[in-house]
Amino acid sequence: MSESAEPAGPGGLTTGEVARRLGVAPTTVRTWDQRYGLGPDRHTGGRHRRWTPADVARLERMCALTATGIPPAEAARLARETPAPASAPAAPPSVLPRRAPAPQAAPASRAGSGLRLGDARQECKGIARAALRLDAAALDRLLLDAIREHGLVAAWTEVIVPTLQAVGRKWESSGERYVEVEHFLSWHVSGALRRAAPDTAPDRPGASVVLACVPGDNHTLALEVLSAALAERSIPVRMFGGALPVESLIAAVRRTGPAAVALWAQSRTTASRPLAQHVAAMEWGVRGARRSPLVLTLGPGWSGRPAPGTARPRGLAETVTALEGLAPTEPTVGT
Repeated sequence: MSESAEPAGPGGLTTGEVARRLGVAPTTVRTWDQRYGLGPDRHTGGRHRRWTPADVARLERMCALTATGIPPAEAARLARETPAPASAPAAPPSVLPRRAPAPQAAPASRAGSGLRLGDARQECKGIARAALRLDAAALDRLLLDAIREHGLVAAWTEVIVPTLQAVGRKWESSGERYVEVEHFLSWHVSGALRRAAPDTAPDRPGASVVLACVPGDNHTLALEVLSAALAERSIPVRMFGGALPVESLIAAVRRTGPAAVALWAQSRTTASRPLAQHVAAMEWGVRGARRSPLVLTLGPGWSGRPAPGTARPRGLAETVTALEGLAPTEPTVGT
């Protein structure tokens, strides 16, 4: 008998019931238990394991964290260390904006090929199907429609990220299959972001923002959407992309004198606190009016306390807000 068909009983939910509630496969729940220690706190007699509300809440936190792009091992550590709210032990902390569930919601969608998307927006399901079919024209159209309808920030947070994460889970659980789907989707997301963004804003002294991945890191997609969102707000951006060498990063900061430097690190192995602190300590300008950039450490690699002299905003919207408040606005002519 498969775990998805386990009979319900006293003492908590079965693994199959938990998997259905989370919108993942039972094998995923077992993997999280075996690899990351996210199994039930209590064990009951008999062959079947039972999951309490606290156990389920921990798995829901795991799902929410991985949906933001945090690697599974790091997400599991955070899920274990973060207690559920005392007033609502079964509810995870909100990472992405939640929507009210539709009446009589259907079971979790598989997007036609086992790609679980839960109660995600309808746009996610259409984008996922187009990606699985490798339908370039449909994928471009759906991505641009989502960005135009919801705006860059909401489209990224509520449509694109959940779909990318669903494809990543599909790849992870399929023995290296569907790699082409993930690459295909990422490429088209990057193209849609560039097409949807306005022209780069003209440079203004002390107003530009430098965006770069740390050395050894080539995960540029989150910086690409940040660049597009800043361009929408007429904030000058200097995008340097993946794996910028240390010497080149320092030279770029000195040459541009930016208001802020955003450094992306996907993993702890590439995140360098000394590098972030060094950039934060850089100064330029005349004596008595010297300036330093605000350094934003972005991405799951910077988990933990921010390095001294740096900031670590949570999510795209918070990052955009921080940079909007930092960069001086362009003066209005005739006022």
